[in-house]
Amino acid sequence: MTYVLAYDIGTTGVKTCLFEIGSSITLLAGESEGYNLYILEDGGAEQDADEWWTAMCCTTERLLKRTGTAPEQIAGISFCSQMQGLVLTDENGVPVHRPMSYMDQRAVEEIRKGIAYGIQIAGANIFKLLKSLRITGAVSTSVKDPMWKYKWIEAHEPENFARAHKWLDVKEYLIHRCTGRFVMTEDSAFATLLYDTRKHMWSEPLCRTFGIRMEHLPEIISSSEQAGVLTEQAASELGLVPGTPVFGGGGDASLIGVGSGCTRVGDTHIYCGTSGWVSTVTDRQLVDVSAMIAAIVGAQRSRYNYFAEMETAGKCLEWVRDHLALDEIGIYLEKKDISEGPEAVARSLYDYMTETVKNAPAGSGGVIFTPWLHGNRCPFEDPAAAGMFFGIRLETGKTELIRAVLEGICYHLRWMLECQARKISVSDTIRFVGGGALSPVTSQILADITGHPIEVVESPQNVGSVGAAAVAAVGLGLIPDLDRIRDFIPIHSRYAPNPAEHALYNHSYEIFKKLYAANKDNFRLLRRRGEAHA
Repeated sequence: MTYVLAYDIGTTGVKTCLFEIGSSITLLAGESEGYNLYILEDGGAEQDADEWWTAMCCTTERLLKRTGTAPEQIAGISFCSQMQGLVLTDENGVPVHRPMSYMDQRAVEEIRKGIAYGIQIAGANIFKLLKSLRITGAVSTSVKDPMWKYKWIEAHEPENFARAHKWLDVKEYLIHRCTGRFVMTEDSAFATLLYDTRKHMWSEPLCRTFGIRMEHLPEIISSSEQAGVLTEQAASELGLVPGTPVFGGGGDASLIGVGSGCTRVGDTHIYCGTSGWVSTVTDRQLVDVSAMIAAIVGAQRSRYNYFAEMETAGKCLEWVRDHLALDEIGIYLEKKDISEGPEAVARSLYDYMTETVKNAPAGSGGVIFTPWLHGNRCPFEDPAAAGMFFGIRLETGKTELIRAVLEGICYHLRWMLECQARKISVSDTIRFVGGGALSPVTSQILADITGHPIEVVESPQNVGSVGAAAVAAVGLGLIPDLDRIRDFIPIHSRYAPNPAEHALYNHSYEIFKKLYAANKDNFRLLRRRGEAHA
């Protein structure tokens, strides 16, 4: 058997996973280690590159020791990572400024000067917008986009900017630390919004337009391409063997789809983690401006992920945990220590819901929850949108409220799924992944609300790491190509929609879709009042 290490580099921690590649991609064990996210008063959000590396080294050592795996048994390593960070490095690969997280929002003036002026559409100068759409299929209109972080360093830290040699994202920095090479995978390149999706290369016209120095942009490789091999120093620090192949990997939005087994045109998966999304593989770029859905570059050349995202999915369940469950003594059927980390908290929460929420009636006694706890993106973009319970009566209890939260998340996922189906064909059977898929109750509710059969893969909460292992397996020649990945992803359980429940949910779903339009003005008034009293 062949063993692969996959590093899942999240916002607040790394999970290092050991996989066995055979007739299936099998997760053997994983180790996690946290690191800091530094939130600054001026809207900055930064991380420490050495903390990423230290977490990788610690987890690798523990994982090999716990599993009894010899370093020479590791055939390759790969990455699944947070995206749209900015790590500007000098020629030795040392960051000239502490890495800026995708959450960083300091570049307000830079985006105003760069694109938010003149005749505008959707907040962008019409001429720059049209040029960007023609070349990349997207446009950089968010202050969080890495282009504006780059311009912020140029404007505010000219001495550091003068030392800059390469523009990297998070995993690209770690690849350099492993191999000494400066590279960027195609999906990360697309996330800079400077990548020509027609020519599969950096766009010189866009770089000129936005004042980006092309010499700062690294070589572009594919996700399954070998980026290099472990250097002597990196191998020594990680406890691995020099010369071990290192593969490009990909971002979480790319590799979660791969890890779910959805790589062929028309394959659809639904992810429910902190956020949530619906993604369908397509062979063409398309945009639905009215529903805020776009096709983004994935882990496969000339394949795109038609991507619809909601801001808060699992985050709503965290809210349930903190405010509807943990605030009362005895709400759990069994007292549990929840200080063991986020997975333990999530697991105990799902156990509780499985035992308790399944006893509530479908439709939650007429209560509907809107899962817009941090605004919303699709099928409408509105930072003022808020969560609410609609239809509470005297007989409504906490169990109905908690079930309504689950149903509200699933209603919204159905809404995005149907918006996708207006433009493309979505698959009949849908793969369900992320922490939400650990709950049989949630999985069945999703089947009943959408009317689609639902399949849950093994280790659905680790599918990003599975995707990283999969692209490494392709790079090693163990799997022919990513179109074959589905054959290597075991299915754990299947859920068929209940026709009677589906019919009941249809009525509430139609009401759910009307709640935003009916309350749009009120959401805005509440937000203004909140800002006035802040």
